[in-house]
Amino acid sequence: MLDVRNIDVSIEGLKILYGICLRVEKGEIVSLIGANGAGKTTLIRTIMRFIKHDKGEIFFLNHKIDSYEPYEVVKLGISLVPEGRRIFPYMTVLENLQMGAYVPAKRNNMKKNMDWVFSLFPILKERKNQLAGTLSGGEQQMLAIGRALVSQPKLLLLDEISLGLSLKVINILYKAIKEINREGVSILLVEQALKRALKFSDRAYVIEKGRIVWEGDKSAFNEDELRKKYFGLA
Repeated sequence: MLDVRNIDVSIEGLKILYGICLRVEKGEIVSLIGANGAGKTTLIRTIMRFIKHDKGEIFFLNHKIDSYEPYEVVKLGISLVPEGRRIFPYMTVLENLQMGAYVPAKRNNMKKNMDWVFSLFPILKERKNQLAGTLSGGEQQMLAIGRALVSQPKLLLLDEISLGLSLKVINILYKAIKEINREGVSILLVEQALKRALKFSDRAYVIEKGRIVWEGDKSAFNEDELRKKYFGLA
């Protein structure tokens, strides 16, 4: 589904990513794990075409998307829930969700998709006429995920969705992620929390200083080894 091949990325002359290779197959949940500053968000923004890469290739559903604009990537079927949520605080919950269907082709099923979002996060239906900026942090994160789902993604990119949230809210979000995946949406999950990422993923990549230093499927997960080798923890 997604195939990132030997990507190098520089920002303002500073090399950030080195030879990144990563793939997500149909129906998978794949985690990209790394400490703060390892290059996770840069890679996600490169896939979405907010950042242009120096070398390498990116394919999605057999389309080479290297020259695509971000709106073309969304139209093809990739949606991003960005770090920091990036909701529109002075718009209502309902208006924020409607923004997820700004690509005309996505509007035909908008009501059906919103009903799905409301089934995943009932609190959003209760607060649909409330200004998004007045929601709690957890509710804003639900809204950000919901907005991405309204665009009917085939692949959902989730960038640090648990950051700064309570364990109770995180559990709600990850339960929703499993349900979204069961409905046929593939997921690339960016996380700092190693244990949580490994628990919910089919496969995982560890990124350190802009390089993929480990990858493996569920059977190869060894949390203690990964912590010691790549996170400097005893």
